[in-house]
Amino acid sequence: MQTANQLDWKNLSFQYIPTNCFVRVECTGGVWGTPEIITDPMISLHIAANVLHYGQACFEGLKAFTMKDGTIAMFRPEMNARRLAYSAGRLYMQAPSEELFIEACTLAINKNREFVPPYGTGAALYIRPLIIGTEPMVGIAASHTYSFYVIVTPVGPYYKEGFFPVEAMVMDEFDRASPRGTGKAKVAGNYAASLKPYYTGKERGYPIILFTDPAEHKYVDEFGTSNFIGITPDGIYKTPCSSSILESITNLSLQQLATDMGLTVHCEQIEVASLDQFEEVGACGTAAVVTPIYAVHYGDKVFKFGDPCCAGEKLTQLFTQLQGIQYGDVEDKYGWMLAVK
Repeated sequence: MQTANQLDWKNLSFQYIPTNCFVRVECTGGVWGTPEIITDPMISLHIAANVLHYGQACFEGLKAFTMKDGTIAMFRPEMNARRLAYSAGRLYMQAPSEELFIEACTLAINKNREFVPPYGTGAALYIRPLIIGTEPMVGIAASHTYSFYVIVTPVGPYYKEGFFPVEAMVMDEFDRASPRGTGKAKVAGNYAASLKPYYTGKERGYPIILFTDPAEHKYVDEFGTSNFIGITPDGIYKTPCSSSILESITNLSLQQLATDMGLTVHCEQIEVASLDQFEEVGACGTAAVVTPIYAVHYGDKVFKFGDPCCAGEKLTQLFTQLQGIQYGDVEDKYGWMLAVK
C-alpha cells in the first residue's frame, strides 16, 4: 500500500487506491448500529447472503475537496443521502438516516485525511457509500440485516483526457433500464447490465455510449454513466425528462448555474433525430463533472457539436463555475459545500 506522501497527486487516474480504513454500520431488524472503523479491506459474507443471490445492493458516489482556504468539504452530501434512501426503498432495503449517512462519510474522511488531495492538484477524494443485504437465504425475500459501508479513495479525472471533447455513439440495441424499473435508483444491477453495451461501444471505438428510451428507442435517455445535457444556440439548456433516468446531483447543480448564467432550463423529451438542434452537448455526473461531446454517431448519421479539440464556451463556463465552488475559488452562495470537522 502506498502512503499518501508517495502519491503523485496531479497524475492520479480514476481507480481505487488503498487508504487507511473504511467505515461500517450494521442494521438488524430496522435498527442501525454505531459506525465503526475497519482497517482490514476484506469483508466476510455468508455464502447465502442475499446480495450474492438476489442482488440487494445500492450505492452512492460523491466527493470531498481540499478548498482554497485549506478546508476539507463534501459537495452536497445530503442529496446523496436522499438518493440512497430512494434507491434502498426501491429494492425494499433499510436505508440509514441522512444524519447517519453524513456522520459515516465524515468519519471515513477524517480517518483518511492525508489521502484528500491537496488544493491545486485537480484531484479529489471519492466517497463510495454502499448498502448490501447480508441475511442468508435461498428463497427470494428482502433481507432483515444490512451492512452500510463507506470507502474513500483519492481520484483524478474519470477520463484520461480530462475536460476534453470525445465522441459517443447511440446504443439502441440494448436498454439501460425499463420505464418502471430501477433506472431512477442507483442500484448495482443497473451497472452490471450496462457492461455489455459499454464494451460493445468501446470495441467500436467510442468511449461513451448514449442510450435511447426503452419504450420506442426514439428519445435520448442518458449516457452510460452520466446524464445528457445539450445547449442550443439561443441559450436553452435541455436535459431529458424520463422515469428511467438516474437523477444526477451534478445535473441539478449545473441547472442552477445555467440559470444564473442567463440560460433557460428545459427538462423534456429530446428526440435523437433532433440532436442537430444543439451547439454543445455534454455528459455530466459526479466522476467527470462534465465531459464535452463533439460528435454523436447514430446509425450512418453523425451529429457534430463544435470543435473536436476544444470544449464549447457555455459548457466550459459551467464546468469552471462548478469546479470553482467545489475548490473554494468561487463563492458558494447556495451552501453546497459541507465542511468536514
